[in-house]
Amino acid sequence: QVQLVESGGGSEQPGGSLRLSCAASGDIHNGYIMGWYRQAPGSKREFIASITGDGVVSLARCVEGRFTISKDNAKETIYLQQNRLKPEDTAIYLCTATYTFYSFWGQGTQFTVAS
Repeated sequence: QVQLVESGGGSEQPGGSLRLSCAASGDIHNGYIMGWYRQAPGSKREFIASITGDGVVSLARCVEGRFTISKDNAKETIYLQQNRLKPEDTAIYLCTATYTFYSFWGQGTQFTVAS
């Protein structure tokens, strides 16, 4: 069993920056791929970024060049650094951890980009 808790949500102006955090606990290990999805109002959930236990990173094209995913293995925490924010980044951001047929999700954190 893995528990995921997101934090760092809130609001920011266009062009600003924010960092989201996701702390994992329970039976988490290096075989998990951890990452972020988001779901905007009226839209389907979409992939944003992921990072493997070996540090291999994947980013969605819509955020490439603006967002960065990183992790702190000692703290069992991943981060999503968001730069040059746009209004279309407004969404609920959800943390996920996946290992073979196991998938765990956090409750999500709301993030709004507006002037």
